Amino acid sequence: MSVPLPSLGAEFPFNFLHAEIIKYFTQKHDENKTKRAEFLEQTRNNEETRLIQKDRELFNHFALRGNAETRLESLGFRVGYSLVEKVARDMPRLATELDTMKFICKEFWTKAFGKQVDNLRTNHQSIYVVQDNKFITIASLAEGTQYLKESAMYLCFPAGVVRGALANLGIKCVVSATVETIPIVKFTIHLHKSS
Repeated sequence: MSVPLPSLGAEFPFNFLHAEIIKYFTQKHDENKTKRAEFLEQTRNNEETRLIQKDRELFNHFALRGNAETRLESLGFRVGYSLVEKVARDMPRLATELDTMKFICKEFWTKAFGKQVDNLRTNHQSIYVVQDNKFITIASLAEGTQYLKESAMYLCFPAGVVRGALANLGIKCVVSATVETIPIVKFTIHLHKSS
């Protein structure tokens, strides 16, 4: 007797891929952390205190790489930078910062995350808060507060996507994502004013 599978929906492939990317970067970070510790212990126990050039290169390889969150955000940046080109290809140039943010919250957000944002607020001093009440990357986690710590890892890639899209549209910014209750996510976007 076969059990029918539930409808997975169009977002299933993205959610699965996103979870695997997070798993990969987390494992790589843990491996690099272990190798870094082993290398430092080995050089500490070595009779020669100076590092040869090969050892320095190896140390720099492991020590100067970012953690999993940084790598996920960087990957998201590249994706967002490319994706916004395709989404904004046939649109007229966006005249103001506010027009750009509205474009991100409507057209871009729909293409990148499957729906428009639920709320956009600004203090008119280069800070925007974008709220999505059922954000795609954490919607599959149990609602409530028990997975808040774990949810942070699932928001690095999307924060990078938003930052990359804005960078391609000529806006330099810092994007941070916060969750108080799953699946509601607030993206705070601090724009850099050009001097």
